[in-house]
Amino acid sequence: MKSFIGSLVYCLSILLLDLCESYDLNNPSYISAQSYAQRRNNALPHRTLNPAATDSQCRSRPLDLVFIIDSSRSVRPGEFEKVKIFLADMVDTLDVGPDATRVAVVNYASTVKIEFLLKSHLTKDTIKQAITRIEPLAAGTMTGMAIKKAMDEAFTEKSGARPKSKNISKVAIIVTDGRPQDQVEEVSAAARASGIEIYAVGVDRADMRSLKLMASNPLEDHVFYVETYGVIEKLTSKFRETLCEVKVEIVQDPCMCEARLAFQRQTQTSIQDLNAKLAAVTRKVEQMENMLGRM
Repeated sequence: MKSFIGSLVYCLSILLLDLCESYDLNNPSYISAQSYAQRRNNALPHRTLNPAATDSQCRSRPLDLVFIIDSSRSVRPGEFEKVKIFLADMVDTLDVGPDATRVAVVNYASTVKIEFLLKSHLTKDTIKQAITRIEPLAAGTMTGMAIKKAMDEAFTEKSGARPKSKNISKVAIIVTDGRPQDQVEEVSAAARASGIEIYAVGVDRADMRSLKLMASNPLEDHVFYVETYGVIEKLTSKFRETLCEVKVEIVQDPCMCEARLAFQRQTQTSIQDLNAKLAAVTRKVEQMENMLGRM
């Protein structure tokens, strides 16, 4: 009888050892016993964005976009060329067209010049060609005057801006490296009140207080600063994120996560049932050993 009980206890211990190697019995929610196909990828994949689809389907939301660029004396010719490269790179990130984003450029120093209107060029190539022809104006920094001209002339339906009924966002991106020589607070507030969202980009010696007075709220999303014109192109990706309208494509998980979760739930239930049965058998074995010990 004792040899039978001993054999039974040995078999139960082997079974328990096998279970412990396959399952974490202290944490049944974690199932380490899986089929080979499931085990070969240790990390449970999540549903993710398809990177290729995200890149190819990332489109800027339709905008009426006006760049307001400082070409005063403090901006050297080589630096101004870098501004133009930044504008061209920005255009490349946009979905440009009559029913998509339209672009205009306002150039300023002591005077203000609208280089081209929202209605002037409706393809990326023609916009970039127009950008290459922009020349610096030199002299002072009349930023407030430039904002007012953009609001009064560049953002009008006559100049190619869409009517309010179209619900197209109006965005101004100001690029400057100096301190305005005129007042910017009131005219910027008026522009924002008219529905223009203002981003202020400061370079090198730009006055941070003035940037904050011009920009829309929240300021942390609308004020940018770079040390030199040599790194201004780094802002392109920042604006891409801001202006991009992502179309999410869900990739069906090839590991069939739902099936795995169902497997885990079923296995967890089985483990709990088995634990209960093993506990009952263990109690009976202990009772039988106690009875044999008294014989």
